[in-house]
Amino acid sequence: MGDARVRTLDDLSASGEPSDRPADKGRLARLRTPRAPRLWFEILLIALSYWTYSVIRNAVPEQKVQALRNADWIWRAEHALGIAVEHTVNHAVNSVTWLIVSMNYYYATLHFIVTICVLIWLYRWHPGRYAAARLALFATTGVALVGFYFFPLAPPRLMPDGGFVDTVIQHGTWGSMASGNLASMSNQYAAMPSMHIGWSLWCGLTIALLAKPLWARVLGLLYPATTLTVIVSTANHFWLDALGGVLCLAFGYALACAWFGRLPHRLAQYAGAMELAPLKA
Repeated sequence: MGDARVRTLDDLSASGEPSDRPADKGRLARLRTPRAPRLWFEILLIALSYWTYSVIRNAVPEQKVQALRNADWIWRAEHALGIAVEHTVNHAVNSVTWLIVSMNYYYATLHFIVTICVLIWLYRWHPGRYAAARLALFATTGVALVGFYFFPLAPPRLMPDGGFVDTVIQHGTWGSMASGNLASMSNQYAAMPSMHIGWSLWCGLTIALLAKPLWARVLGLLYPATTLTVIVSTANHFWLDALGGVLCLAFGYALACAWFGRLPHRLAQYAGAMELAPLKA
């Protein structure tokens, strides 16, 4: 009978079969081979990357006139497509105080908390897939900066004649760095693409594809869907901003796939292991 086996590169080398060790490859091939992540390096890389992202994002000129003009164009385009329901959703949800206050805090916190938790989960339980998944996330964020620079966009709540409610200001909740006292710390006109959608969809897909419990996979899929509802209800984004976030994530996954040879979830769970076809007895 045949049995499926999983053998490491060291096992193959010791058995005399051809070895595919990273050391036997060129430098580029070694870089493209998944390796176990190092904690100190990952903490430093993530901190440095987020600092760089924040600096670049906030250094993009706040082109208010152009951003408002682009917002008007997006709003007209959505009307032409029949999907311009943001105003209705914003006012309907804002009328339910406990719900909109909860959404304000959701918008301000889970964007970072859930993403960090998923990275930690990958690092601990899927080290062989961590680097590829991290590259997809970083590439998604990096290409978003291009959108921020070349397509400044005001969020719906900043449209002077849009009639949208800035829910953070109206309800006096702590939260968005784009409203209230924290507004000066963040570029107000970097709404396209939506990284709330880019990051939440990355988290959701990662959980849905790699988690074992059904309830976890369901929650993974619900997370980006809930985030989409939140960003529209709080008037922080248009529907089309969300589409921009999806396109950025598609680019991120394409780059990760091109670099590592396959999508993150299709890599071995542990770095250095390779799954072989069933061996005949």
